[in-house]
Amino acid sequence: MADSHPLDPHIAQVNRRLKAARLGLLIERRGQKLSLRGALPPRPGSHCLRPYQQRIPLGAPATKAGLKQTEQDAKVIAAQLIQKTFDWRHYLQNPGGAPLAQKDLSEKIQAFKHDFFTQRDPTAHPASVKTTWEKAYAPYLRMLSSTAEKHTRLNLSEIIYATVQSTRSNSRSRQVCCTALAAFADFLDLDLPTDLKTLWGTYGNRQMQARELPSDEQIIAAYDKIPNANWRFVYGMMATYGLRNHEVFFCNYTELINRQSEAVIEVQETTKTGRHEVWPFYPEWVERFNLQDVSLPQISTDLNHTTLQRIGQQVTTQFRRYGVPFSPYDLRHAWAVRTILFGLPDTVAARMMGHSVAIHNRTYHRWITHRDQAQAVQTALSRSQMTAPD
Repeated sequence: MADSHPLDPHIAQVNRRLKAARLGLLIERRGQKLSLRGALPPRPGSHCLRPYQQRIPLGAPATKAGLKQTEQDAKVIAAQLIQKTFDWRHYLQNPGGAPLAQKDLSEKIQAFKHDFFTQRDPTAHPASVKTTWEKAYAPYLRMLSSTAEKHTRLNLSEIIYATVQSTRSNSRSRQVCCTALAAFADFLDLDLPTDLKTLWGTYGNRQMQARELPSDEQIIAAYDKIPNANWRFVYGMMATYGLRNHEVFFCNYTELINRQSEAVIEVQETTKTGRHEVWPFYPEWVERFNLQDVSLPQISTDLNHTTLQRIGQQVTTQFRRYGVPFSPYDLRHAWAVRTILFGLPDTVAARMMGHSVAIHNRTYHRWITHRDQAQAVQTALSRSQMTAPD
């Protein structure tokens, strides 16, 4: 080491014991902090496949007490390496102190947040990741912290269950809360006695099945009542292409502007589910809603200062202001059912909507009403060349 320290002879003495025990780890002093060094598994995100020499930044102080603790940590980590249970997450997020299990709840949440953003899917756009965190994770982690403050005698598992139970049963918020806190528990390697999925309740198919979607005639009638041309464009795009609220503001409209016959648009990477192409259903609505004259409202779309969620909320607010009698997402759902009636393969429709085939089937095939079935039957009969036998 470049500088000497009164603890250095004691470190050398401990390292002799560690070598004799063949633990494969040695203690190093770096300034006023202690760390361990040895052949360790690759860190998260590393391209290496085999263990190699690395440091574990335990952050223990360069004191006799810190040295004693670090020697104990070396024994624990050596055992984890032998049992193949060593996990970098317990150490990388905590360069200033003890392993993650010894941190308080706020520090664990901060470590989870750091892991969420650094270990994200590399194909996901940062704005989409940020929106997901703010909408689906942060609110329930704040609830978790609030529950912990109110119930100081509960352990973390009990606090998690109490937080879930504080949400409305059989609701989407209950389902999202369970998903977020299950991910948090998994990050902490916290073994919950009861799987949080069992607490979801009945939210899902039954609620979706009961939903009444607007007819094509109602969609057209609502469009004609919107006085602002820019917001009519947003409405028309959502109705014709089944876009999410925010996606209208992040599309490549080249084919529309150039009046190409297929009128395909490209939803950009910036959005919730990344880049995908979408065709119009009905194609006639491109002209009916004057979509070739692209004219978006002047709202902030700089994702350094806003989020996809806030942009989507502005769409909802404007539609409500103009008296649209159904939610913006109903336009997307009606588009999905329309593609089913057209006979578009589910794999193609799901790709255009930016979600999985499983979600597409589970959600939209249950929304086909008697009205839709009757229309599909009439369409099939009119196209068929078959005749009944005499």
